[in-house]
Amino acid sequence: MSDSKYGFATRAIHDGQQPDPLTGAVNVPIYLTSTYQQEAIGKNKGHEYARLTNPTRDALEESLCSLEGGTSAHCFGSGMAAITALCTMMKAGDHVVCSDNVYGGTSRLFDKVLVHYGLTFTYVDTSNAENVRAAIRPETKLVHIETPTNPMMSVTDIRAVAEICHAKGVELSVDNTFLSPYLQRPIELGADIVMHSTTKFLNGHSDGLGGVLVCTKPEQAERFRFVQKCTGGILSPFDSYLLLRGVKTLAVRMKQHDTNGRAVAEFLVEKLGADKVFYPGLATHPQHELAKRQQRGFGSMLSLELGSLEKANAFASRLKLCYLAESLGGVETLICHPATMTHAAVGAEGRAKLGITDGLMRISVGIEEVEDIIADLTQALA
Repeated sequence: MSDSKYGFATRAIHDGQQPDPLTGAVNVPIYLTSTYQQEAIGKNKGHEYARLTNPTRDALEESLCSLEGGTSAHCFGSGMAAITALCTMMKAGDHVVCSDNVYGGTSRLFDKVLVHYGLTFTYVDTSNAENVRAAIRPETKLVHIETPTNPMMSVTDIRAVAEICHAKGVELSVDNTFLSPYLQRPIELGADIVMHSTTKFLNGHSDGLGGVLVCTKPEQAERFRFVQKCTGGILSPFDSYLLLRGVKTLAVRMKQHDTNGRAVAEFLVEKLGADKVFYPGLATHPQHELAKRQQRGFGSMLSLELGSLEKANAFASRLKLCYLAESLGGVETLICHPATMTHAAVGAEGRAKLGITDGLMRISVGIEEVEDIIADLTQALA
């Protein structure tokens, strides 16, 4: 790992990615092997079997650990595989407090799968830290938050929630997918674990699935390494390579995402009105000042309310440059309809409680020329 005196962009390019000692290649090789020759019985060169370790994945984990400021990182085959691994820290009878407006796949995992193993979950609006305090029970082991939330863009005070958790002996995990470590560093604010769907901004090119857990304690590292070994839900060498490549340009991409996101949000406010646009970078956003304090920027994720499914369909059908698609964080602008895509599993009643209407659209603003993005949105909204 390079010296911590170096800046973020430098570490994103160099940490974990030293030239190959055998050939001098400046890119980490893709080690496509399932096993490794051992020098003797009980003696190897640091690797035994690819489910346990792979040099390409090792390099990626070192890189992501550095960028989030953790003590170890553990990569999995998807963001959902990472959240599943996170929950293996608990046992039957344990309780989790979770942001009420998380990604629909997270609540689906909790409510449709993990409850059958004796875990219980309470969902609260974590934008008010006191809601977290009130929800914690003696059996609570974890508080899991998204900030900003998906797709309503509500912001949680990470430091305030961390202080509440630690006073009660509870660990805090933060899903940092929407901002990346370039724009937000939860561990510096007191988080115990940071989670990402690396599919999104970390990869940045819409061409590989992945997930990561970044830890702060040796017992967490031991647990997640054991889970990688036992469950096998690891990231492949090729996807690890794609992610290493994506991380090298993370800083420059996030700067442009942030610039474009702000411009598109301001355009939409002029077009639709401030009450129809959800973006923490707007002065009208209820947690705007908090976002300014704990984030390095506001990013490129925003949502807009079009009023009805009919209007949402009309808007989506007119898009030419922007893509109607699930996912986010790619270099291209992606627009999704949460009610039928990311949050379909939440159900109509659950979506109504969260404010996710049939007219809500979520935009992941890409890094195209912002004038072209705005022109496409203009004609689609006409």
